[in-house]
Amino acid sequence: MVEFGTAGIRGSVVETVTPAVALAVGSAVGRLAVEESTASDPEIVIGRDGRLTGPALTAAVEAGVAAAGAIPIRLGTVPTPTLAFESRGRYGVMLTASHNPPADNGIKCFVDGQEFDDDREARIEALVDDASRPADFDAWQSPRHREPLPDYRAAVAASVREQLPTDGESATCDGLRVAVDCGNGMAALATPQVLDTLGATVVALNANVDGRFPGRPSKPTPETLGDLRAFVADGEFDLGIAHDGDADRIVILDGDGEIIHEDSVVAMLAGYYTRRAVSGDDAGNDAAAADRGDDPVVVTTPNASGRIDEQVTAAGGRVERVRLGALHEGIAAAERDGGQVVFAAEPWKHIHPAFGGWIDGVVSAALLSGLVATHGLDALREPITERPYRKVSVDCPDGVKAAAMTTLESSLPEAFPDATVSLEHGVRLTLPDGSWLLVRPSGTEPYIRLYAESGSVDELVETATERIEAAVADAGGGAD
Repeated sequence: MVEFGTAGIRGSVVETVTPAVALAVGSAVGRLAVEESTASDPEIVIGRDGRLTGPALTAAVEAGVAAAGAIPIRLGTVPTPTLAFESRGRYGVMLTASHNPPADNGIKCFVDGQEFDDDREARIEALVDDASRPADFDAWQSPRHREPLPDYRAAVAASVREQLPTDGESATCDGLRVAVDCGNGMAALATPQVLDTLGATVVALNANVDGRFPGRPSKPTPETLGDLRAFVADGEFDLGIAHDGDADRIVILDGDGEIIHEDSVVAMLAGYYTRRAVSGDDAGNDAAAADRGDDPVVVTTPNASGRIDEQVTAAGGRVERVRLGALHEGIAAAERDGGQVVFAAEPWKHIHPAFGGWIDGVVSAALLSGLVATHGLDALREPITERPYRKVSVDCPDGVKAAAMTTLESSLPEAFPDATVSLEHGVRLTLPDGSWLLVRPSGTEPYIRLYAESGSVDELVETATERIEAAVADAGGGAD
């Protein structure tokens, strides 16, 4: 049995992402491509990160694709955004576990530059369960090779140059000094090269691809980025950048080696894209861009900071929120309502619609570097109000979550009568001074999560926690 999570299929290569699973998923994607594609010989691009288990799992996917009658296109080791870029107009399969430990691996499926939606993932699960025969022998295909990195890197650099034009053709980041921690992952094949093309002076750390991740754990956190933080603080750098294993995530450091809050990074980019849309400066990027000034929308998640709303609203746009892991659903919903989505993001992961419909940390690195070179980091941060932020987990058995949340829909607004209330993704309260809190049940653990941001965050958290604990107890989940 195969089951997709919020980031594809991911887990141990011994128990979850085995060669048998990779073969079955490859066969299912191949069959889906043959059924849906108008091409007589549909192509499926296949890439992997640097994990030691990648070659074997890639071979299994290729076998399944070829035996289903589709053409496997080998891309080799590439960042996930590069695989997405190359999947435009065709299907794609990426073997990566992103920021998970070395013993894990994963499978992400793409079509036309976007990850599979829930419907297509359900189709793959059903096709895996349907153990039908391979295609007739004369329909089997042979793998082909393609080298997508040069085109991808050139496209990223060209996009940033177009958005941030300068007097010199390749001087968008001229004079900028950047330290990039690639984490022994796929960013080593893209981010330093793109920044160099844009004119930055780049020093790359952990830039050898190694699936054991000897330099640091693949997930970039304040704890794992100690070496980068010290290196930036001790040097003369304008910016520090860190990626996860497949280069879809990004963490930004200032010149003192301090990590910039992920929501502030989103606010910078969201404000920039909204201002650009309202001014009409993006009218040449694609056919739909000329209309974006009418109703520019930024899509983000319920736990994202109000600082994003402040920047987008001030620039003349609006923010729409969607559940975690569902940015593409939010984009589609906003566009159905007539909005033009100019940016979409959840913490550390950004979609740049002007470039493509996938999460892309390399584009984020290049664009942020260009913005810092053009405006300066201090000027980008100055308009953003950064309030203290807290996240709290309150024990709550799964069986009482629904009842507890029903109680909180009324008890939390009673505790904060001046707040604006949204019940779309849990209970989110926005106070007149810009403070906010979100309460939602965890989908994977026995907790109710509380997120809060306020100049008096401790008081906000204390009051909200009391209400949550009372609601859990009333619902039958309190201590005996």
